[in-house]
Amino acid sequence: MTERTLPTEDALVAVMVAVSVSDENIRTAELLKIEQIVNNLPVFASFDADRTRDVASLVFELFEDEDGLDALFALVTDAVPERLYETAYAIACDVAAADGTLRQTELRFLEELRHALEIDRLNAAAIERGARARHMTL
Repeated sequence: MTERTLPTEDALVAVMVAVSVSDENIRTAELLKIEQIVNNLPVFASFDADRTRDVASLVFELFEDEDGLDALFALVTDAVPERLYETAYAIACDVAAADGTLRQTELRFLEELRHALEIDRLNAAAIERGARARHMTL
């Protein structure tokens, strides 16, 4: 695979797309959550939402490769400043929780992302709890 670099916003979108596709089924609630996050979080203020499709294509391409997940994490850690690692993890958790069900593959992806971003277990638990609280239903 050729060396690539991504803008920070693209890498954050890639994380969201990757957690959505991790269970091999992108759900409408997850797509809507990605759109909502991109449209509302300040970190995406300069992101061109039309790039989302290109970023998704990159994630799909990476996931076709045996080492694609490692390549994705390398792209993300290269593109995202360390001060935004928790943001990356938080938006991934929000997308995973968006449909109300966390599947084993999504949980595994989040665990591997947490390790790649070197987020300690206590901070990760707080982020995960926040995502769960935001996505509770009656």
